[in-house]
Amino acid sequence: MPLIIGCALFMELLDATAVLTALPQMAVEFGEPTVRMNLVVSLYLLALALFVPVSGWAADRFGPRRVFVVAIVSFVLASLACAASTSLLQLSLARLLQGAAGAMMVPVGQVILLRWAGRENLLSAMAFLTMPALIGPVLGPPLGGLLVTALSWHWIFLINLPIGALGIVLILRHVPDYPGQRGAALDVRGFLLSGIGLACLVFAFEAFGHGLLPGAWVAALLVVGLLGGILYVRHARRTEHPLIDLRLLKIPTFSTAIWAGNLFRLGSASQPFLLVLLFQVGFGLSPLAAGLLTLAGGAGALTMKFLSVRIVQRFGFRRTLMGNSLLTGFSIALCATFDAQTPYWVIVLLLYVGGVIRSLQFSTLGALTYSDVPIELASRASSLSAMSLQLTMSLAVGLAASLLGLIVNLRGHGQPQAADLSLTMLICGLLCATSWLVFRRLGRNAGRAVTG
Repeated sequence: MPLIIGCALFMELLDATAVLTALPQMAVEFGEPTVRMNLVVSLYLLALALFVPVSGWAADRFGPRRVFVVAIVSFVLASLACAASTSLLQLSLARLLQGAAGAMMVPVGQVILLRWAGRENLLSAMAFLTMPALIGPVLGPPLGGLLVTALSWHWIFLINLPIGALGIVLILRHVPDYPGQRGAALDVRGFLLSGIGLACLVFAFEAFGHGLLPGAWVAALLVVGLLGGILYVRHARRTEHPLIDLRLLKIPTFSTAIWAGNLFRLGSASQPFLLVLLFQVGFGLSPLAAGLLTLAGGAGALTMKFLSVRIVQRFGFRRTLMGNSLLTGFSIALCATFDAQTPYWVIVLLLYVGGVIRSLQFSTLGALTYSDVPIELASRASSLSAMSLQLTMSLAVGLAASLLGLIVNLRGHGQPQAADLSLTMLICGLLCATSWLVFRRLGRNAGRAVTG
């Protein structure tokens, strides 16, 4: 079951990262400036941010399996529309539909998994569910480069068709059809406030990190996003059934997993982006070769899936998460020492070990997040977790790109140098390690309902 649900997550993450390698070829074919092709990424993230908040309500109202299947079908059809696009406008509209479908897939898939696994199997289930989250972003760039080089950019989208079809067949055969319930009506005001706030913040972080908009526009988006968030918090406190239930943050394990997990991701999520740049700038490797080197991290992630349950049962959530946050920060700092003379076997070994460590951290975080959440609140918890994750992942790359730009300017370099990238990576490693301070708030018996 976790692998079936992970099929959709893998498809979404693979598509989101692989498409980055195809933007230059798309620009040539459409006759558009390369900078305008960032719309393909930004509009996808915009739609994702708009529809993540409504995913929990839809799962409760119509049944999670039905919503999950509709989301995958929509994603596959949108992928086909992307491949058939002959202009930037057509591709942008198709990417909007892709983003809306992707916003439903991951949170609703988690709801199904939480109902199916129960607390006694939650740690093991999350260990396999987080596997695609680690492998997809690592496999995406080299696969995208290979498809663009050997075939064309269209195949980056067409590859979703067999993956989606397989996922639909497996879901209909093996996933229980949990019924929907006629509960509270859709919180329309909450949907508008949360959607506008989240979309503006995500788009602002993306624009800031990649230089898509002038500074004044970025500041305006941040103001609107923060205002939308503040207004939503006021609205949620006065509403009996808010779309995003912030009262879940009163659950200690859920709250710590959200805050500490987001801080951890701020430091770690940008590593693939920085490593590929370092390999190209410092080593002079091609984008495809640089992407292939990072596959070692995915191999490490696969290895840990078979050990994570035993480790957490032996050491507990608190010690595992605290120790792993420090180890992850240290592993990122070691990657900052790479230069053109570093043997490839050393690079592969360190990236493999880093993948092992991060895989254990994300599996443990996933189980801790829902360890004390009542099953009737699973859909709301999934929506809130997905929303915070979307914000953090958008901010992570933007923060790393901004740090890199600041370091380059302070050092007076026209283009990023290997030393600039290494210093940026070191700062991200320190940020990742500081999540240790938040994980310390966990009680010694935190997550006992999951580990027994």
